[in-house]
Amino acid sequence: MEDFKDLVQRRRSHRRFTDAQVSPEDLQIILRAALMSPTSRGQRNWHFAVVDRKDDLLKLSDAKDGAGHFIKDAALAIVVMGDPEVNDCWVEDCSIAAISMQYQAEDLGLGSCWIQMRGRGLSDGHTANEVIHGILGLPEHLEVLCVLAIGHAADERQPQNEDKLKWENVIIKSDD
Repeated sequence: MEDFKDLVQRRRSHRRFTDAQVSPEDLQIILRAALMSPTSRGQRNWHFAVVDRKDDLLKLSDAKDGAGHFIKDAALAIVVMGDPEVNDCWVEDCSIAAISMQYQAEDLGLGSCWIQMRGRGLSDGHTANEVIHGILGLPEHLEVLCVLAIGHAADERQPQNEDKLKWENVIIKSDD
């Protein structure tokens, strides 16, 4: 593995994917990263649904109004969920697991993109959570945070530009 600082700089969101599949070994490594991610009080209150059927990916791409259409072109999607009744930090725990999977995908040479679903929906009044539950038959007590689209990137993204980091948004309090 390269230096983590380089991996963080190189990881970018990809919304275009090739037709190549993600190997079962790579998928397992990505899920392992999620299952090892830190959680509030060690509760491990995250759940993941892996979707690789093209018709389900197409349906997921229409789970909300707006920018999720590219899910249909990914090799797979991982639906990231938590149980709000188990832990009030489920959003934070699921977020940590999701970014852990994205960094792991990048380290494996794969592209990924986070698609926000919590708080999103369709103009007909259905929430993305309801739509995704209907597509995948998920347990009712789980709430969907996001969907990660993962695959072999079909585009080339430049690393993050160091000159554009917003250091002015950092407050440092020290004894000096």
